[in-house]
Amino acid sequence: MSDNTTRGRSGSASGGRSGNLPSSTRSFIGRLEELGRLERELDPGTGTDRLVSLVGVGGVGKTRLALQAAGRIDGAYPDGVWLVELSALHTAGLVGLAVVETLRLSDRSTRPVTEVIAEWAEGKRLLLVLDSCEHLLADCVAVVETLLPLLPGLRILVTSREPLGLPGEHVLRLDPLPVAGDAVALFADRAADNGFTLGDTDRPAVEAVCRRLDGIPLAIELAAVRLGELTLDQLSGLLGRRLPSRLDLLAAREGEGPPRHQTLRTAIGWSHELCAPLERLLWARLSVFAGGFCASTAEEVCAGGPLPAGRIPGLLDRLVEQSVVRRHHADPIRYRLLDTVREFGADWLRALGEEHALRLRHRDHYGRLARQGCAEWNTGRQAAWCERTLTEHANLRAAMDCALTGPDGRGALAMAADIGFLWRHCGRLREARHCLDQALANGAPSGPERIRAVWTRGAVALLQGDLEGAANWAVRCADAASEQGDPVAVVAAKYIRGGQLALSGRLSEAVQVLAGAPRLPVRRDWFGAAQLQVRVALAYSYLLSGDHERARAVAEEVRAASVACGESWAGAFADSVVAQTDLVRGDIAAAVGNARTALAGHGLLHNTVGAAMALDVLAAGVVAAGDGRSAARLLGIGERVWELIGGRAQMDSPDLMATRRSHELRVRGEIGDPAYEKAYEEGRAMPYEEGMDYAVHGW
Repeated sequence: MSDNTTRGRSGSASGGRSGNLPSSTRSFIGRLEELGRLERELDPGTGTDRLVSLVGVGGVGKTRLALQAAGRIDGAYPDGVWLVELSALHTAGLVGLAVVETLRLSDRSTRPVTEVIAEWAEGKRLLLVLDSCEHLLADCVAVVETLLPLLPGLRILVTSREPLGLPGEHVLRLDPLPVAGDAVALFADRAADNGFTLGDTDRPAVEAVCRRLDGIPLAIELAAVRLGELTLDQLSGLLGRRLPSRLDLLAAREGEGPPRHQTLRTAIGWSHELCAPLERLLWARLSVFAGGFCASTAEEVCAGGPLPAGRIPGLLDRLVEQSVVRRHHADPIRYRLLDTVREFGADWLRALGEEHALRLRHRDHYGRLARQGCAEWNTGRQAAWCERTLTEHANLRAAMDCALTGPDGRGALAMAADIGFLWRHCGRLREARHCLDQALANGAPSGPERIRAVWTRGAVALLQGDLEGAANWAVRCADAASEQGDPVAVVAAKYIRGGQLALSGRLSEAVQVLAGAPRLPVRRDWFGAAQLQVRVALAYSYLLSGDHERARAVAEEVRAASVACGESWAGAFADSVVAQTDLVRGDIAAAVGNARTALAGHGLLHNTVGAAMALDVLAAGVVAAGDGRSAARLLGIGERVWELIGGRAQMDSPDLMATRRSHELRVRGEIGDPAYEKAYEEGRAMPYEEGMDYAVHGW
């Protein structure tokens, strides 16, 4: 069946359980037998197969049934039920990355993604729902056959139009709804929105409609909403006719496929035919979006020719009424097309000869969006840009793919620099590295886009702990900055080299490089962010060198600049440094307050690296205040966050690891090992959002 859901954030579902299952806003009709079978297969206590594939034609309701069953069984998986949506992916090799993103593993390593997932999931019990696998079967197979043997506590539910074909795969084939029962009930439920009430005299006609639609839920829903403008007899007669000739070309694409897939395509075709001309044109043009979109974006990308921008909001409302477009209540309201409806629209767009032009307009829109985000990153709009980047992640990826496959290498590099910068600061390190490596592969032309690209690539390497790679990018960044001749670019380049030296333990050299950077007015764009990060790296270098007063002075300077700009990314790191110097001074209350401020700042930007570091500092302050149990709980929360990051904790820094170990020993000494272990495990068991809320708002 089709699905109209409110998407939940990863990390906690209802009741505080880990996972990201969406909450449905539409009733679930029928399928009781199939639901019971799927539930039994997914239950670790009754199911014997760890890979279950729910297979059926498009529109038959695979996703909705999978989510319903997974939601009913989530209590059997203490480490979460996680929905991995794959329909927006169109580039090979990204399925593992999609799993990493879904699990909120802000991985900073350069290891294979399956290795990162396996390390995090070792000893855990969780269910992955890989949704819409049919167009990425080879990638899905590679991920599944790698993970399942390594993780005894993992089960995987796949939805696809065809099985993966792996040994041990339990395939449940989902048939259309039985006409006399569930199909009629679904039709009546969806038609009720238009005031229809099913009576005994209507039942034969409704059964005839459902029979003509082969009991396919999506086809039934598309037909049911038409009762607002057609009588039941008109609808039944309409569905009995062949497609109009101008739809034959599109229908022929499925002519050799399963008859029921042809039925669905016919139903979608009739829904399309009954739309007004501008509604059909908008439907086709909306197919260029990956994931969701808002009305203002649809106006910019889809308007033109006979379709004026001012008509688009009203036309969107009409398409929502006809179940062609789904509306999700967010701020702002967002829209999306179901996969099968999008496929039909994409075919129509191709038949109109507009596909290439619309994809370029989509690319250019999101290129401008990323460019604006970088231009305003070091301002009070930083948190809003982070949320926008995460919300539009699928569209940014699609736009980036379009740019990389085009002939304009300079344009692709500029877009990779902008999108990569935003992804790097919003936790999408692997995708930032992927797009930058592709854009830089054939040599970077001279110009401002080159310095942005190589700086961002080096900054990604630093957060991933790739110190050898960072050293290489530091040289390339310094060369590009020198070539550009912009003094602020020269300052920005210092961050890559200084950060690489600091993380390598060469603190005196790091101080020399970072302190030698010229002090210039802080800009409000991405260069300004780089300027502040130079000073943050210097503050940490002083701190780890034991020069606490200089560390505090630089951190206070960064805090003031951060407040002046309105940004949070660098400011939150500075708050953490100040909190550590508070501890050295013995001002415990200030240390706790500043560490909490740091956590709140990092939380705004979903910066798990910064949050993990601040949690270690907060735990030290809390144990110094005499609350050893809360400190142990905080260390457990911090350990969970470090796990989400991937790789070793404390950024592999010997100094940071030694400091964290000293905090643990102090807490154990205060409350004893048994009490420590109990409180630590309580913290470690908390989902990310719950743990962050506990740390920021108290206990």
